[in-house]
Amino acid sequence: MLKPQFSNETLLSNFASADQALLIQALSLLPPDDLDYHRPTGKQVASILLEFHLDLATILAALLSDPRLDGQLSEKRITEQFGSEVATLVKDVNWLNNLNVYQVEITHEPQQSEILRRMLLSMTHDARAVLIKLAYRIQRLHDLPKESYEMRHFIAHETLDIYSPIANRLGVSQLKWELEDLAFRYLKPQTYRAIARSLATNRKQRLLCIDNFIELLKSKLDQDNISVKIYGRPKHIYSIWKKMHRKQLNIDELYDLLAVRVIVEKLSNCYEVLGIVHSQWQYIPKEFDDYIANPKENGYQSLHTVILDPEGNRIEVQIRTQEMDEFAELGIAAHWRYKEGGDHNATTEKSIATLRQLLAKKESDEMLLEGFKTSLFYDRVYVLTPRGKLIDLVKGSTPLDFAYAIHTDVGHSCRGAKVNGRIVPLTYTLQSGEQVEILTTKHGAPNRNWIDLNLGYLKSPHSISKVKNWFRQQEIEHNVALGKNILEKEIHRLGLIGLPLKELCQAFNEPDSQRLLANIGRGDITSRQLAGKLSIPELKIQPIKTEHKGDASTKAHVLVDGIANVLTSLAHCCNPVPGDSICGFISHHKGITVHRTDCINLVQHSEQHQTQIIAVEWSDHSSKHLVPIIIQASNCHDLLNNVTRVLSHAKVPIQDAHLKTKDDSSCVLNLNVQIKNVRQLSQVLALCNELPNVFDVKRKT
Repeated sequence: MLKPQFSNETLLSNFASADQALLIQALSLLPPDDLDYHRPTGKQVASILLEFHLDLATILAALLSDPRLDGQLSEKRITEQFGSEVATLVKDVNWLNNLNVYQVEITHEPQQSEILRRMLLSMTHDARAVLIKLAYRIQRLHDLPKESYEMRHFIAHETLDIYSPIANRLGVSQLKWELEDLAFRYLKPQTYRAIARSLATNRKQRLLCIDNFIELLKSKLDQDNISVKIYGRPKHIYSIWKKMHRKQLNIDELYDLLAVRVIVEKLSNCYEVLGIVHSQWQYIPKEFDDYIANPKENGYQSLHTVILDPEGNRIEVQIRTQEMDEFAELGIAAHWRYKEGGDHNATTEKSIATLRQLLAKKESDEMLLEGFKTSLFYDRVYVLTPRGKLIDLVKGSTPLDFAYAIHTDVGHSCRGAKVNGRIVPLTYTLQSGEQVEILTTKHGAPNRNWIDLNLGYLKSPHSISKVKNWFRQQEIEHNVALGKNILEKEIHRLGLIGLPLKELCQAFNEPDSQRLLANIGRGDITSRQLAGKLSIPELKIQPIKTEHKGDASTKAHVLVDGIANVLTSLAHCCNPVPGDSICGFISHHKGITVHRTDCINLVQHSEQHQTQIIAVEWSDHSSKHLVPIIIQASNCHDLLNNVTRVLSHAKVPIQDAHLKTKDDSSCVLNLNVQIKNVRQLSQVLALCNELPNVFDVKRKT
């Protein structure tokens, strides 16, 4: 396509007199043409679009989206003067023109390019806005010689990665070829010129060769009364280079530089024409493809063959019915998967056919246009990471869905999110084009509320399954730990020693020890059943040799006014240990009760009881004292085992333990441990605080 020359008269002549008033009104709003302005203008873009016989609203939107009007025309004003349809188109085109997401590195990431194309298509309310944007890009490419080398390469790369595939996807082949050829000219100027010179040198010869072939074939088919339409098929520089590069061939070795298409009336005619072609000219067997008997995955049907004319020229011949030709041009966009690759659904393909029909009409078809508006990629949302990577999500996705799309561990540890730098709830519905940052915690875990669909934390089935799998695994691990604890207690109760997992697996016909312990923890295997199996002599479990030891002293070794052997007891409300600052409270029935000086019960005593508080001090720090501590963790995985191991290593006995699991899978472990003094207690608290998943450890008060 040659660079169009714009004139108001040419523009107005394409529309009825009733529409010309609106065009004149739009033209009057444009600034005067400036030779020093190096960016596309609304007039230039409108001139390109006139070639496609588009409707009045499209041409008005092309004029009014002129970058020089940016910020001068409000959406309200455009709506009042030209209607809401034009205002929406202008808004979409301005958004597309101002979008700055593409990075040259995307060239090496086909998936990112595909997501960006879908994002552009999904965020426009009207298909015609994309066409206007493509026309803007054509004009920008025409103006590139005025730009810097770096900008020329950037625009050319972006065109080949994003805009020419969109043009191909939308079936606008005329724009597609020009976008590709213009971009290629800036990226590989020497190669472009070499191919162009070769085509120009041989152009007359190629045309003569094609004309001779068409004339001869037409006469042969007329003799057999076969009605056909035959025409030459043009080739373009970028597609020629791609084929040369892909097949590692010189330009004169390409088969389809000379190509014709034969359109027949019915299926049987296809094979009749093929027989005549093969009988009249020598053909190359390895280049014959029957896409009628074996259609391509996208449904494309045609016969392809390559023949040699008397001068040795290779000519590609495509033979198909009118219906097949219409399907190839208007149906599922046959060249889409073949040229671009990637996965595309039936909704998208139907939308492409719709747009192609729309472009073929002189005037806008509102039903076709509405079908395109509502079906193309509207079930997806496209958002960016802080580094600019595009993520493709289902429509309605939340920041949590985004986190799980990045990585499962990011989702599990997600505790908050920012969208465009602003903190949002995890239930926030993401919109295309937004930038999302996930805030995580080091030892985070999912919350059961996340899989409650009524609460709206997650939309994607993929994300929901990740959370469910996590809880399923936690339940298994919890049951295994619980089962091991039950088994050890049962072995201890029976006075046995050892942990015969292998033998028990065989006895209960379980495949492995994890399944065995999980079934014990779940209650599927009862203590009674365990006792029965543990009594089997074949298990060879030996009785435990026990030694009876006295209980650790819990007596308070305290001096009252320097006197020992006074009846004292330690208060259960604050559980003082040697090293704590203490005082005594004279009780009428229990002697003197020893409290920590910061004990809340002691502080709250009324003034009339203050006379009952006396000074006391520790007399012997070698005895052990029972102290309750509370450990809170984000999950129960190996918590009890880890605590037991740490305290055993520190030689701190555990008197008893109680583990309670909450609905969100977090848990609380209450322990009573035997402590010598405050220093040892401080060490115990510090050791427990360092364990995995533990977020709080404190002495119970």
